[in-house]
Amino acid sequence: QVQLVESGGGLVQPGGSLRLSCAASLSIFSFNVMGWYRQAPGKEREEVATITTGGTTNYADSVKGRFTISRDNANRVYLQMNSLKPDDTAVYYCNAVFRYNGFVSWGQGTQVTVSS
Repeated sequence: QVQLVESGGGLVQPGGSLRLSCAASLSIFSFNVMGWYRQAPGKEREEVATITTGGTTNYADSVKGRFTISRDNANRVYLQMNSLKPDDTAVYYCNAVFRYNGFVSWGQGTQVTVSS
């Protein structure tokens, strides 16, 4: 079973930055796509950013120009979050789609709180 472990969340003031990290139990090249999702209280989980094995990225309109998804060539995916807003407050989840059978894995989530 694939394991994804997120880290890097915390409390930050509006306008601040955080960098989230997701460590997978397999090489990132085992997945077609990896991404970050978030869920705020009382809201549905939404896609934030994704990156394919080939490096193609996609962002939600609400984070374009502020967030950057990246990966290393081993087993980690990152989400650099700049110019954070209170609306970015949510639990952030790492997601990965296994390339051989399409199985979707989720991490346990990391809390991001943007508040003064």
